[in-house]
Amino acid sequence: MELLRSNLSRVRIPEPTNRIYKHECCVSFETPRAEGGLFVDMTTFLAFGKDYVNWNYEKTGNPVYLHIKQTRKVVPEDRPSKKPTLLAIGVEGGFDNNEPQYEETHNIVILPDYVTFPFPSVELPEKVRLAVDAIIMAEGAERKEQLAAWTADKKQVSAYAMNLPQIDNGVIVPPSGWKCAKCDKKDNLWLNLTDGMILCGRKNFDGTGGNNHAIEHYKETSYPLAVKLGTITADLEAADVFSYPEDDSVVDPLLAQHLAFFGIDFSALQKTEMTTAEKELDQNTNFDWNRIQESGQDSELIHGPGYTGLANLGNSCYMAATMQVVFSTRSFNSRYYTNQSLKMAFEMAPADPTVDLNMQLTKLAHGMLSGKYSVPAPEKDDGESAAISTTNKQEGIPPRMFKAVIAASHPEFSSMRQQDALEFFLHFLDQVERVNGGSSVLDPSRSFKFGIEERILCPSGKVGFNKRLDYILSLNIPLHEATNKEELEAFHKLKAEKISEGKDVSSDEIVRPRVPLAACLANYSAPEEIQDYYSTALKAKTTALKTAGLTSFPDYLVLHMRKFVLEEGWVPKKLDVYIDVPDIIDISYMRSKGLQPGEELLPDGVPEAEVESNNPVANEDIVAQLVSMGFNHLHCQKAAINTSNAGVEEAMNWLLAHMDDPDIDVPVSQGAHGNEVDQSKVDTLLSFGFQEEIARKALKASGGDIEKATDWIFNNPDASVSSDMDTSTSSSKPTPDDTELPDGRGRYGLFGIVSHMGTSTHCGHYVAHVLKDGRWVIFNDNKVAASINPPKDMGYLYFFERLDS
Repeated sequence: MELLRSNLSRVRIPEPTNRIYKHECCVSFETPRAEGGLFVDMTTFLAFGKDYVNWNYEKTGNPVYLHIKQTRKVVPEDRPSKKPTLLAIGVEGGFDNNEPQYEETHNIVILPDYVTFPFPSVELPEKVRLAVDAIIMAEGAERKEQLAAWTADKKQVSAYAMNLPQIDNGVIVPPSGWKCAKCDKKDNLWLNLTDGMILCGRKNFDGTGGNNHAIEHYKETSYPLAVKLGTITADLEAADVFSYPEDDSVVDPLLAQHLAFFGIDFSALQKTEMTTAEKELDQNTNFDWNRIQESGQDSELIHGPGYTGLANLGNSCYMAATMQVVFSTRSFNSRYYTNQSLKMAFEMAPADPTVDLNMQLTKLAHGMLSGKYSVPAPEKDDGESAAISTTNKQEGIPPRMFKAVIAASHPEFSSMRQQDALEFFLHFLDQVERVNGGSSVLDPSRSFKFGIEERILCPSGKVGFNKRLDYILSLNIPLHEATNKEELEAFHKLKAEKISEGKDVSSDEIVRPRVPLAACLANYSAPEEIQDYYSTALKAKTTALKTAGLTSFPDYLVLHMRKFVLEEGWVPKKLDVYIDVPDIIDISYMRSKGLQPGEELLPDGVPEAEVESNNPVANEDIVAQLVSMGFNHLHCQKAAINTSNAGVEEAMNWLLAHMDDPDIDVPVSQGAHGNEVDQSKVDTLLSFGFQEEIARKALKASGGDIEKATDWIFNNPDASVSSDMDTSTSSSKPTPDDTELPDGRGRYGLFGIVSHMGTSTHCGHYVAHVLKDGRWVIFNDNKVAASINPPKDMGYLYFFERLDS
């Protein structure tokens, strides 16, 4: 006892704000039910399994631990069933779902000699008793985070929804082709429900995300509600509505009415889609679920290294399916498993390893690949013998700490809602690249990265090039290239006949288009016309031809099939199509050839004589309405131009705020110069830490596109203001990043598929199929089994490995 008293200074009584880990080890997936139990550090309240607690002692010197051990109770066979008092399962007072029961014991342990004192005991110092009681009574940090994620999804009705003002300014929002009214952002866009302005979202702390134009618009106008474009489906409750004054996601009970004001009308969808098409959609969905999950197949369950399932944390299948494929690659396997031990990652981690991505990725890799947790799960109670019986199905490891870390900078992934596996994959690779500092040696995400070069051919015969880096090749599906057109025609005739007779089409009769993957790849490489392209050679707008190719072939090629589209009237649709994917593809023909002998680059810049033709033009309808109110015509033109022709309300607000500007009477034709760039975009790049001169040069070189300007700066680290390089006219010589990317032949073998079931990427279910040890394996959350019929023609994401031999 004296040993314990001498270490009382290392014992803390937890406060309500402290995060207490007592359900899972910070560096492994050990729990109190493991053979060695769990040790809770009574200084930091971090938990460690028996094999890892000594690492923490060596690193921190903290000697006092609360040991928690849970032992399964042996339940008598004649145990009487409890009478339920609640209509629920698995909760106190609900129906008994025969979950096993555990008895929990506690001890105080002092390292390094594991001197043990039983708890409870009146002989223990009061400080120790109070600290242990607080730890036992506290809600564990693991469960706190999960509960917070669930409760965060319970949105409240906005106080601004019922009396929301809407301005009739003639805005009709199309179902696609959106763009921020104040910059070139085409994603993370929000529709203001008062005036119909489409603006980009908030800028993240790391510079990603939007440019804050939506929230700046709220500060200027006080228009309170906006809905995120891309989240509007037939299920309006799932739409992401944000209230700026309430600073939270909210429910808008009148959302359908508010959307209809801007031409987004769901009334027709409610009437027609809910009758004929929905029945067919249900049949297709059921078929998807059965085929992709291989339901009804007598599959052999698999255990062992590399065959560990991931427990579903609540709509986390998008993450589980993605990570199973990712950790099947040599690059991630070697980085976080083969070449990095758990101890090495723990020693490099900060004081709290639960918030370190490197530590949690290493923990996840060892959990998935070691085989330690890929064992049959104990069966639920069913008599006395159940205490030792097992089933072949494994429990799977719960990736809670990994999810908390990877989602820390992304509010959507922090929630318990279903997410898009593609968005998660890109976010994951971005975070891995950041934590590895972009090192070509350490960073495994580089094995997925490749260069894309767009070649623009002007009618003058001269060419220009645009370059960017990417992790995925996103492919449109050309339905007109279907190989079973005759069968499709026959099916559509049969369908029309059945509908006219008031009958349903059975699932056995449905015929889907079959499109070869080769046609999707060829469609990506095919020349595309660019209308109104300004040619610096012709000094005029013209029609140019754009072709795209790859400047490098990555170790792993990911193909994204664009199956989700919006039809006219905002009717969401998932393309009901098969993609015929071969086991081996050759994309050597897609390598970009760069500047060829005899070709000439387009001249740099825009001649000053032609600047006027590129100046923004005021919308005459907006100008006319403002003039009719008594404003000066020139002033009205400027107001329309400076608000990007967003509407009368915006132009009027600008006009009232700039009436006293010294240059308000300067003619529009003299108010622009060829070298001018949008100051707000310059400010955005300055906020990223770039120099103003470089920011202006990059914006000029990229035509004012912030994303392209950022890429230009990174791809031209030695660029100075005096240099006159322009990405639109640069040659195809590799940039510094290009030279460091992996490259090789264009032959690839299919090794992974992430499939999706459901009508939207934000609902339904994701499953992974991975080629391991010469056979296909299905990873369906915690279920891991040999695949009998992998759905190669129904994938959402396809993963290929480069074949160098």
